[in-house]
Amino acid sequence: MSSAISARRGRVWRALTDPTECIAWDDYRLSALDSIEAYPKAGEMMRWRYQMGSIPIIMKEVPIEIVPGRKFQSKISIGMIRFEQTFTLALEQDPASPESGAKTLLGMKVVASNSAPVLGAVVDRFEVRRITIDRVDATLRAITKWCENGA
Repeated sequence: MSSAISARRGRVWRALTDPTECIAWDDYRLSALDSIEAYPKAGEMMRWRYQMGSIPIIMKEVPIEIVPGRKFQSKISIGMIRFEQTFTLALEQDPASPESGAKTLLGMKVVASNSAPVLGAVVDRFEVRRITIDRVDATLRAITKWCENGA
């Protein structure tokens, strides 16, 4: 899934990689538990205080590929749920209206297994897919709103 954001690529990149901004636009990420100075650094885990519904939990994120201003890929675990998340950024300009300003096309891809264990039961692959799509959509909307509102 992707979203065209009326903001420069550097602005969108900062929203993805500045821990203070991540906490501000992501309603589920409450605070960083580790030092934010080196984030993101490939291979180094970052732990976040995370709210999943009414349950406080720890989200673990390990960046695996970082191409500044272009790609940010991480392995994420939230409790027993594990997935890979990849953000890609590209310049998007309307050829019919080049004076309209720079836009960034932000893509987000989440790769999750077909099922997830939940307290002894299993959530089937269609429910995992629905949850994943909802998460991607909410994330893209939150980043778009954050970047376009001049934050």
